[in-house]
Amino acid sequence: MNEALPDVPEVRVVGLPQLTSGFDLVERLDLPMHLKVHGPLEPLGGEKLAQLSERINLKGRGGAGFPFHKKLRSVADAAIKRGVRPVVVVNGSEDEPACRKDTVLINRAPHLILDGALLVAEALGARTLVVAVTRESTQRSMEAALAERGLSNGRRSALKAFVQRNPIRMVTGAAASVIRSIDGGPAIPPGRKVSASQNGVGGAPTLLSNAETFAQLAIAARIGPERYGNTGLYDEPGTVMLTVSGAVARPMVLEVPTGVPLRYVLQLAGAPPVPQGVLTGGYHGKWIDAATVNEAIVSRDSLDAVGGALGAGAILPITQETCPLGESLRVAQWLAEESAGQCGPCYLGLPAAARGMEDILNGGGPAALEALKQVAKNVKRRGACSHPDGSAMFLESTIKAFTDDLAAHVLGNGCGRPVEGVLPLFEPGMAPAAIMGAEKPADDSESRQKIFVDWTLCRGHGLCADLLPEVFELGADGFPTVAQAKVPRFAEAKALRAVRRCPALALRIEEDTRSQAPARNLPVVSQGRGRRALGR
Repeated sequence: MNEALPDVPEVRVVGLPQLTSGFDLVERLDLPMHLKVHGPLEPLGGEKLAQLSERINLKGRGGAGFPFHKKLRSVADAAIKRGVRPVVVVNGSEDEPACRKDTVLINRAPHLILDGALLVAEALGARTLVVAVTRESTQRSMEAALAERGLSNGRRSALKAFVQRNPIRMVTGAAASVIRSIDGGPAIPPGRKVSASQNGVGGAPTLLSNAETFAQLAIAARIGPERYGNTGLYDEPGTVMLTVSGAVARPMVLEVPTGVPLRYVLQLAGAPPVPQGVLTGGYHGKWIDAATVNEAIVSRDSLDAVGGALGAGAILPITQETCPLGESLRVAQWLAEESAGQCGPCYLGLPAAARGMEDILNGGGPAALEALKQVAKNVKRRGACSHPDGSAMFLESTIKAFTDDLAAHVLGNGCGRPVEGVLPLFEPGMAPAAIMGAEKPADDSESRQKIFVDWTLCRGHGLCADLLPEVFELGADGFPTVAQAKVPRFAEAKALRAVRRCPALALRIEEDTRSQAPARNLPVVSQGRGRRALGR
């Protein structure tokens, strides 16, 4: 069983260090050492900063890869239009068990991140800077860095700066979750699509980006776009921070120039010469098979072209001796447990998908495979955040990458290989089992309510699926896929709302006095393991 990664694993560099400069001298670069290694940093005007970001093609390094210059200009335009001061947020949440690059940067080079964030704050005229973290080590390091710079959240501070600590959960790192927590709410998505650039912290335009993104900006501002572009690929210049774990001899964080062959990265970490597959981008990423590994280089476009993903920068090979479906099942079960529990596609769909994978491994045959494909398809683009989408992408990639193994399980008696547990997951007790402030779907004790669809009245408006996704989903024809279903106790109030708001009056609720409750329309597995604006 693969052990959980420490907060700060071994760090190595290919070529000349940029983000990791000084790591060979000290464990943590305090402000005096940071200035010795990197030198002073002059402020840049807003438009110059945007042009710099555009010239180096800087994209968010948290997974989504959104162009930074577009985000910068969007926040500036919104702030000017509304006449308000924007907010800058550094997202240092790193809650995947296989990701440590941002945690390493915050622990060892916090001032490089602050350099980039302060550049942006000054360019936008922001008066609030927040650094969101989820770990005790990153909280301590960043709070110390703020103190070393004399930054605080005091009333008289020209720039209010503070650290926001959230629970370690997959969904807490989402931009909407971070903003909601800073505003005093729970660190879960609000359930509606809101642009942080337009309406973020306290309703103000907010520039939120990943910790590594700010560090890359600080490097580029110091050395200029020409020198920055001398490293890596022409269209994706600079370096990339990667976390390499899984079936490797030495789990590590690597800084590598873009364009380095992926197989070289794997060799440095002691991966098998011919891995059975490599998971790229983390647990919201994609698998690539052994043959594809030799074609891939470290870049966003290259990995996309071969069916992989740069994502959050996690690279995880597995050996030929382990069952890839069994390894993926462990991750699928963890992803299901990470649900915020506030929308059906996540709370019901992800456990159903994990159950589908389990059914395949247990000899469920072609029917189990088709059921898994359908569930993965149904959860996409229907959740309150991107967690269901990323999880479905992981599952679909698993099915596509391991066709031989899949055939052995679906058409035969299995692959005969054990599950070694090489993909790191949090040990029980390392992460909270629930999210403070979230609705509590764990209260799924037996309800005596059943909800019925009257097909003579139903006109396929679909409102029931919006109001009560825990029970209803729409089929290809736009009508509910069930005619009757048990209502979970936690959803009783929403069920009543759905009945009252149905335009066709096609829903009704009855008390069910039978001892045996009918099955839900989706199978459910256990929830929980027990454990200044831009100057133009």
